[in-house]
Amino acid sequence: MYGRPEQPADPLGVSLRQREVRAPSYRSALSPVLSQGWPRWTPPPRPATVSQGRTVSDRTSIEWTEATWNPVTGCSKVSPGCAHCYAEALSLRFGRSRLAWTPANSRENVKLHADRLEQPSKWRGARLVFVNSMSDLFHEEIPIEFLDRTIAAMERATQHTYQVLTKRPERALRLLASGMVRPLPDNVWIGVSIESSRFNWRADVLRQIPARVRFISAEPLLGSLLQEGSSRSRLNLAGIDWVIVGGESGHHARAMKAEWAREVRDACQSAGVPFFFKQWGGRTAKAGGRVLDGTVYDGIPPGVVPTRRTASSFPAGRYRSSDQP
Repeated sequence: MYGRPEQPADPLGVSLRQREVRAPSYRSALSPVLSQGWPRWTPPPRPATVSQGRTVSDRTSIEWTEATWNPVTGCSKVSPGCAHCYAEALSLRFGRSRLAWTPANSRENVKLHADRLEQPSKWRGARLVFVNSMSDLFHEEIPIEFLDRTIAAMERATQHTYQVLTKRPERALRLLASGMVRPLPDNVWIGVSIESSRFNWRADVLRQIPARVRFISAEPLLGSLLQEGSSRSRLNLAGIDWVIVGGESGHHARAMKAEWAREVRDACQSAGVPFFFKQWGGRTAKAGGRVLDGTVYDGIPPGVVPTRRTASSFPAGRYRSSDQP
């Protein structure tokens, strides 16, 4: 008779106490409703641009671009710079991939998204677009026909400038030079990732690729790009229009030595090549800031004006002023 009062029946099969714990922010506003045992109200979804249920990545925190576009997702590791791939970690965490990004699993992991090919043409205003931030456009599992369709899509949406970054420049050269895919239009830049002087050969191949702008992304920078020796060559910046340098970030980030970044900066200044210092890296991408010797380096190829506010446009005071991570 004097026991605990019985809770009203709940059509959702969840007690009021459980429901209040789940949504404390709505407790006061919904108390009249909850007292009657009605189903919990949920707010309407926020409007978003969606492609098959997924939000389009027309915004990004990557400092040297303004948007990302992924007509292909998934990849496989080809060199030490891939060891702690952020794209693999995200794909595995959110269930986009089931298997590690090894060459043996690439057939399952590399996925084509034809429904995304026209996304850039629907974006308002011009912007710098990083192509395949979650893959490599010249991965060997991407059919030639789909690669050609991707280039055609970039050619149609001429209001944007596209930044294609690859660790497979040899395939890019073979397909572009032979005419197996259409030429890169002037609004498409092509670059290679180089993590140490062992892979400077990628820049040598890049120089042969017909493109208006060629660039290098030395991120994560794991060693000197000027060291010479067995299987190593000194970086040659001839024919290179832009260089990006950045340290690795994440739980297992490998530290970048300040001297490695400085020598690339000095080489760029001597060669008249724009230099962009992206980050020191660390536990998180922003942990070490992006100030090198008291300066924020935001170099970009001549004649290119960012059309929107990029992450790198924030005041330098927002970043740590330390010269080392």
